[in-house]
Amino acid sequence: MTKVQSQSTSNPTSISQVAAQAALEGPQDCIKTMGVAFKERHDHVVERLNQIPGVECLPTDGTFYVFPKVQEMIEQLAGVNNDLDLAEYLIEQAGVALVPGSAFGLGGHVRISIATSRENLDKALDRIESVAG
Repeated sequence: MTKVQSQSTSNPTSISQVAAQAALEGPQDCIKTMGVAFKERHDHVVERLNQIPGVECLPTDGTFYVFPKVQEMIEQLAGVNNDLDLAEYLIEQAGVALVPGSAFGLGGHVRISIATSRENLDKALDRIESVAG
């Protein structure tokens, strides 16, 4: 339960509740544009991740995260024994922050957010690729 709780939120503030209401009841014309942009980022990131040695990434459906399998990458890197070690390695060696899959109960994977610009995503993917071994 600690792992589940650590990645969950509870008790949204009143400000967040009002903001959510405004988002639901306000203009919706930007949603299609945002959906297209996120789909393009998603497809690009999945394709790039699958080109990195030791990484396998399946497409997701309706989220702004990808959850690639990185077990082979872990096995290729000296001193990296699990997804937590890999997350530390990537932030220290490549300047890329991501979440170990073990935080979600699935070791050997990582969670990567695609909720940023394509330029930032390409920089992160280039950095991951440069230290992949």
